[in-house]
Amino acid sequence: MTVIVRNQTPLVVPTSVRRKAGFRNGQEVEFKASDGVITIVPKPTKDDDAYTPEQRRLIDARLAEGLADLKAGRVHGPFATHKEFIASLHAEARKLKRKRTVRSAR
Repeated sequence: MTVIVRNQTPLVVPTSVRRKAGFRNGQEVEFKASDGVITIVPKPTKDDDAYTPEQRRLIDARLAEGLADLKAGRVHGPFATHKEFIASLHAEARKLKRKRTVRSAR
């Protein structure tokens, strides 16, 4: 759909376009403009980013584990090239390689 922009006329987003974008009546939206492009995005509500207390505890616990790993030095990298990364993976795989077990013949 094409509209003509005029000085005195406000720019109106047609109902069919709003419907396709999933905007609801009364919903707040944000306008972002950059390099001749206007982007309209829904403004997040407080409910969109809310976690239950149980979810928050789980997230906080996993973040704490990750921070503990960082402090203890249980991290790898950063790598300057993909070859360094692959070499590190192979070295770790050699450390974890299990001994082959002998299976009895049936």
